[in-house]
Amino acid sequence: MTLAPEALGPTVTVGEILVEIMATTVGEGFLAPQTLIGPFPSGAPAIFIDQVARIGGACGIVAVVGNDDFGRLNVGRLKTDGVDVSAVAVSADKPTGSAFVRYRTDGSRDFVYNIKHSAAGEVTTTEAAQALFSRAGHVHVMGSAFAIAGLWSILVEAVSIVKARGGSVSFDPNIRKELVQGGDGRKLIDDMIAVTDLLLPSGDELLVAAGETTEAAAVERLLDLGVGEIVLKRGSEGSTHFSKAFGRVDCAAFRVEEIDPTGAGDCFGAAYLTSRRAGLPPQSALLYANAAGARTVTKQGPMEGVSSKAELDQFIAAAGREEQA
Repeated sequence: MTLAPEALGPTVTVGEILVEIMATTVGEGFLAPQTLIGPFPSGAPAIFIDQVARIGGACGIVAVVGNDDFGRLNVGRLKTDGVDVSAVAVSADKPTGSAFVRYRTDGSRDFVYNIKHSAAGEVTTTEAAQALFSRAGHVHVMGSAFAIAGLWSILVEAVSIVKARGGSVSFDPNIRKELVQGGDGRKLIDDMIAVTDLLLPSGDELLVAAGETTEAAAVERLLDLGVGEIVLKRGSEGSTHFSKAFGRVDCAAFRVEEIDPTGAGDCFGAAYLTSRRAGLPPQSALLYANAAGARTVTKQGPMEGVSSKAELDQFIAAAGREEQA
């Protein structure tokens, strides 16, 4: 199935909204007092949907925040950028989710999360959520949803409603091998793959999703299972589209000075999906996606580098790459 056009309805997602607070020094963990910077609006689904809005797509999110400044910060940013926040509920007694982050010398990160016991863990299917699902044209699922109790059943409902009206589904797996070693974990992935029209893996996530050991075998199996498009995020090596309709399409990465990599994959996926839903071919969508991911990492904070289409056009032109309409 091709991705549903913008005219069918907005792109929607379900999941965690957080604030992110970062250490200002590189090192190991949080075992000593140190200077921090933040709070920044964050949460993978929130970053994704914000980029959808900024690049020009109609969109909304189902989530819960606390009745606190962290929640107001996030909802204010999303609303200002054009996201439908009508299905963002406010918890009466739980704080907005949070993530404290410190980068290690090798580029990896230490996290201290509060998600499960925060407002982010209280997402339910409200009347506002059902109203959003009933007019949506596309559902985007983040792998992080598997870690929040109750979210899977909400996503199943959203997918069922949107698919019934001719909509489509994308899946950014963000999964580890450990998740799929047990029978329940593998079944979750297989059930998700069965309804996915666009798969957006990074690196070995492609192999884990397919249950294969080589890229070629994984791509073949997933396309045979009915996934319409696979877009593999290769980081500094660019990205690749695979489909039966277009074959393999590669797009080189942009070279930038990385300041903060958080959110790059989310912005990449949002730019690609929204470009495709707007009718652009894979090569053009990959170009915008690579540009969105690259621009994001040049700013401190997960949403601070989220880009409009005009900003992406300027970025592409400045890099000496050809704009593709």
